[in-house]
Amino acid sequence: MAANIDPNSAVYATDEYGRPFIILREGQKKARVSGIDAIRSHILAAKTVSNIIKTSLGPRGLDKILISPDGDITVTNDGATILDQMEVEHQIAKLLVQLSKSQDDEIGDGTTGVVVLAGSLLEQCEQLLDRGIHPIRIADGFERACAVAVEHLDKISDTIEFDKQNVENLKKTAMTSLGSKIVSKCHEQFADIAVNAVLSVADLERKDVDFELIKVDGKVGGSLQDTLLVQGVVVDKDMSHPQMPREVKDAKLAILTCAFEPPRPKTKHKLDITSVEEYEKLQAYEKEKFQDMIQQVKDSGANLVICQWGFDDEANHLLLQNQLPAVRWVGGPEIELIAIATNGRIVPRFEDLTPEKLGSAGVVRELAFGTTKDRMLVIEDCANSRAVTVFVRGGNKMIIDEAKRSLHDAICAVRNLVRDNRVVYGGGAAEISCSLAVSKVADEISSIEQYAMRAFANALDATPLALAENSGLSPIETLASVKAEQATTGNPRLGVDCLYKNSNDMKEQHVYDPLISKRQQFLLATQLVKMILKIDDVIMSGPEQ
Repeated sequence: MAANIDPNSAVYATDEYGRPFIILREGQKKARVSGIDAIRSHILAAKTVSNIIKTSLGPRGLDKILISPDGDITVTNDGATILDQMEVEHQIAKLLVQLSKSQDDEIGDGTTGVVVLAGSLLEQCEQLLDRGIHPIRIADGFERACAVAVEHLDKISDTIEFDKQNVENLKKTAMTSLGSKIVSKCHEQFADIAVNAVLSVADLERKDVDFELIKVDGKVGGSLQDTLLVQGVVVDKDMSHPQMPREVKDAKLAILTCAFEPPRPKTKHKLDITSVEEYEKLQAYEKEKFQDMIQQVKDSGANLVICQWGFDDEANHLLLQNQLPAVRWVGGPEIELIAIATNGRIVPRFEDLTPEKLGSAGVVRELAFGTTKDRMLVIEDCANSRAVTVFVRGGNKMIIDEAKRSLHDAICAVRNLVRDNRVVYGGGAAEISCSLAVSKVADEISSIEQYAMRAFANALDATPLALAENSGLSPIETLASVKAEQATTGNPRLGVDCLYKNSNDMKEQHVYDPLISKRQQFLLATQLVKMILKIDDVIMSGPEQ
């Protein structure tokens, strides 16, 4: 009797009677897959991840509900968030997670599209491997096709003009980004907020946007329509004493990182109080020190104290008596943002407080919510008007979190246009145009890379196919129709009509994509696929378990 025994996973021996038996090596019970079979298994893992989020692409894409090990629920259709919170075990699937994260870190938008494109490219690789083409030749062909596609993107891009008065084109780009999000019912309002937030902090001469100056905060209650843009800072704190004024006009802010408490010896100390006189003397000393601190603040001209640390009831009472409103326990990032917004200096010691170090704001007021006791501090009309806060409202925490993610994508889309004001058209129009261009170049090549280039062109069709399918249209019929129309008319603006507006011209529908976002998608997806094609073995490092 013969048996096929993998020498990597087992050894066989015979006993004293010549009967064979098998010894499984510890830690090597699974057969190791290498070569082309390994590449196929990697492609299968990547395709599985890609197919999961393909249904979330486009304005009609569906949401996913993600449940954490603690039972927390997240509802989103943002590709980067879905992949980040998914439990992914396979090594190649983890590479796709990192792919969406790198797109999110660099561009901020297009995280779903880049994974769909990578999955489609790998699907095409499988067919090429079946035809006996070597993985390296496929990788070379993809690299060549990607260069053609990126060059073609530059040719079909349009430059849009804008300034701080004419923001219509920026708004259309932000609305395109928000069209597929949960906030699409009020996406015009959110687009205005995203554009105004970016232009408030942007340096148009240097083409730079400082995201540190844009804070996005949220509070449960109210509806998405109650979301507002504050030209200043919103802090989740209130006045330290309920009898302090709720509003301070022409505020001069003392921004302190020192606590309202008497000085103490730095080393370990012990204080024994044995009589009433000693206790009263200590109490008088502490009160005198508190008075000195408050007097130093008042002498500087401050009429509002922002303190990183807390202070006890006695200091709080003295602040109220001296008509000096105060806010305590303000965190480090908020302290820095307040200092930037008000042009104030963060002061570590009361002795260092001078009028020049005070921040200034037109009004500081408390914002109350509904019937609850929740209050937040709003600092408006700051000396440095560039700092802004987007204050999101929503019916529950999930909606607020998703609205924040949606705003982040829209803000990034507008930021990308500030950096490079060229756009291509969405709805799969750019992908179809690039697919036609790559196919045309492939027809002129005689080497074996032509097969890989045609496969790349076919992979680009995955985006319009997914858009059509998610919109309830017939995918193949819609793609064939749009592609034939682009080929005959030479119009690169024709895409999939996801919103049923009876027009395939994406310029008329104002569906804009920043050029740098689309270019980055092509480059990142191609780089990842080339890397996967060159992996023919997975070797576990470390001692055998």
